Amino acid sequence: MLNIVLVEPEIHMNTGNIARTCAATRSRLHLIEPLGFDISDKAVKRAGLDYWPMVDLHVYPSLPEFFRQTGAQDLWLATAKAPRPYTQAVFRDNCWLFFGKESTGLPEDFRLAHADRCIRIPIREEARCLNLANSVAVLAYEALRQWEFPGLSLCGGMEPR
Repeated sequence: MLNIVLVEPEIHMNTGNIARTCAATRSRLHLIEPLGFDISDKAVKRAGLDYWPMVDLHVYPSLPEFFRQTGAQDLWLATAKAPRPYTQAVFRDNCWLFFGKESTGLPEDFRLAHADRCIRIPIREEARCLNLANSVAVLAYEALRQWEFPGLSLCGGMEPR
């Protein structure tokens, strides 16, 4: 099982798209408040469309409360400030991928406390970062690729050539 953790997400459409990715990949979605929107917002649900019943969603009032409730270990922090690319990470079953809010990313003290677990998606130097929903998809699928996509369909309806 893969755990996606959004720390104080601000944009409802990003969270809706991430929820859809979580539903499609059987990943759990954890949201750390404060949220920049109401979770019942129509726009969040519109982005997830009919996938919302498949989302394993958990909401926590703060990062300390999240850790108190989950006891999460095997953390990976996605940040443009990381010293190494995500391709150097070995993702294990039940790991936790953390992503920060769109405007400022993950809190600095949290990043520094887990500096050896910070990874980045390589981008050109002049670009600040990728969109949050895209970043989640890149790292989620890399973790799932390393696990050989457990429980996911590897073949569509086309006849193989």
